[in-house]
Amino acid sequence: MRRVGCDYRCLLIPAALAFFYIQMRLFVTQSEYEDRLAAAIESENHCTSQSRLLIDQISIQQGTIVSLQEQNKRQSEECRQLKALLEDLERKGLKKLVDKVPVAAVVIMACNRADYLERTIESVLKYQSSVASKYPLFVSQDGTDPNVRSKAMSYDQLMYIQHLDSKPVHTERPGELIAYYKIARHYKWAMDQLFYKHNFSRVIILEDDMEIAPDFFDYFEAAAALLDKDKSIMAVSSWNDNGQKQFVHDPYELYRSDFFPGLGWMLTKSIWDELSPKWPRAYPFSIENHKGRQFIRPEVCRTYNFGEHGSSMGQFFQQYLQPIKLNDVKVDWKSRDLSYLMKDKYTKHFANIVRKAKPIQGTDAVLKASNIEGDVRIHYKDQPDFERIARQLGIFQEWKDGIPRTSFKGVVVFRYQTTRRVFLVGPDSLRQLGIKDARNI
Repeated sequence: MRRVGCDYRCLLIPAALAFFYIQMRLFVTQSEYEDRLAAAIESENHCTSQSRLLIDQISIQQGTIVSLQEQNKRQSEECRQLKALLEDLERKGLKKLVDKVPVAAVVIMACNRADYLERTIESVLKYQSSVASKYPLFVSQDGTDPNVRSKAMSYDQLMYIQHLDSKPVHTERPGELIAYYKIARHYKWAMDQLFYKHNFSRVIILEDDMEIAPDFFDYFEAAAALLDKDKSIMAVSSWNDNGQKQFVHDPYELYRSDFFPGLGWMLTKSIWDELSPKWPRAYPFSIENHKGRQFIRPEVCRTYNFGEHGSSMGQFFQQYLQPIKLNDVKVDWKSRDLSYLMKDKYTKHFANIVRKAKPIQGTDAVLKASNIEGDVRIHYKDQPDFERIARQLGIFQEWKDGIPRTSFKGVVVFRYQTTRRVFLVGPDSLRQLGIKDARNI
């Protein structure tokens, strides 16, 4: 019996130890579970908090979006109202500037040279103020230069228009300057604005580096009548490429030219109707657009180009632009008979002048010309020969589109040393002028 009780007690000890072990494991497991549960609850609370924060942020963003949408609506409405106001002001401003049918709108093409623009505007206003109703003045800016915009808008006597173009420029040939493409875009936009939006019948185009002569506006008013009567005249220019002081004399003399002079020129709406739809991406004033038509140009320039910097003509400035003679004679163009410039008269008129000039031949023709009184003519065989002679005389050597600058029927005319005229005559010029056996006259 005692042995049995001892054995029972011996069994109780391991059982107690096992029970104690199990209890300890249960306690540890329970503690771990409670920790995990607490962590889960904490994580859930954090997620709930984050969710609520995200919901709050979304609500705020939705509120901001709604606010921005409302602001955009208000701004759109304000822009619409401002645009309507601007158009109304343009109409009123244009009505104020123009109280009768104008001869032509005058537009100064500008970009990023505020100092040059100011000098040009001041020069134009000096002579435009007395005839402002005939020649309403515009400044058309290409781009967003703030100084140019501010300068243009500081003048009450003109209207400011702005060309904004963010489209990338892709040149047709490697190495081309994109400036020529941007200029072409700006010109088309400005001409469309003036001819189609403002409905002018003629436009005079100036650049932002030009001064004008005292008779600039009288000259163009007289020329406007020629443009209207003679459809073989494509445009009238105030410029002569060979208008340097040593090569000009007569402020009354005008010529027809197959070469587009530019640099202060006037064209009509009917011509623009033709040009606008097919306006080239660059170099818009090429010979292929002329269709056999010609240009009127003066012997003595009515514009002076002072743009040494930032101009496409900068490379020629010292030699060709700086010495230009700006006319300082107040010509009474209304009293001048310009009918000799009409197509049916001019070829005969010009041929008679060329025919009377003394022909000079030989490689020393330039030297001979210096020792002969009266007008002379020197014949050139081809472009290299022309360039050789022009280089000796000091006039423009460059050709464009297969013809020399300023030429009519291949003839280039200028004054030389005195009031005498020198005619550089091309190989086919005499035939085109209807002069027979002229070399021997």
